[in-house]
Amino acid sequence: MKKNLFSLPAVAIAVLAAAVFTLTAAAQAPEAAPPAGGPPPPRVFPAPTNLKVLPKDFSGQQVHDTMEKWAGQLGVHCGTCHYADPNDLGPNGRPKMKFADDSKPEKATARLMFTMVQQINKDYISKIDVENGPVTCGTCHRGKLAPEAYVIPEEGHGPPPPPPGAAPAAK
Repeated sequence: MKKNLFSLPAVAIAVLAAAVFTLTAAAQAPEAAPPAGGPPPPRVFPAPTNLKVLPKDFSGQQVHDTMEKWAGQLGVHCGTCHYADPNDLGPNGRPKMKFADDSKPEKATARLMFTMVQQINKDYISKIDVENGPVTCGTCHRGKLAPEAYVIPEEGHGPPPPPPGAAPAAK
């Protein structure tokens, strides 16, 4: 009978060592970079929590898109309404946002204003023929956190001028 050069325990240890080495190397390998000049990989947004005025079935992407639109209409960034935790840094070294946190009063204001916009569109705008569509945050804010007060121009108010060729109004 021939003798095996390797015993069963020695083979098991070698296979286990190879598996551990492979898994460790794979875990430490840098992520594959996108091809030069190619687009970055798509960003994945986690499922939202603590939705109070947005639809509960919104995906992370839908919430992100809505927030981006509001931020643009108000001329702000995420930190205006959301708390950044200085003790929890992201891969970029900046504090991660705690989107579900309600500690900033601006978040409550944003919810109230969004509810107002929804109500205006439902109760009023939907009942008239509006050429420019529904009211949005940008309707009033126009890229500013606090809407600017409208000042009636000095010129141009009063009765409209008569059409061309019409007789002047009697005094």
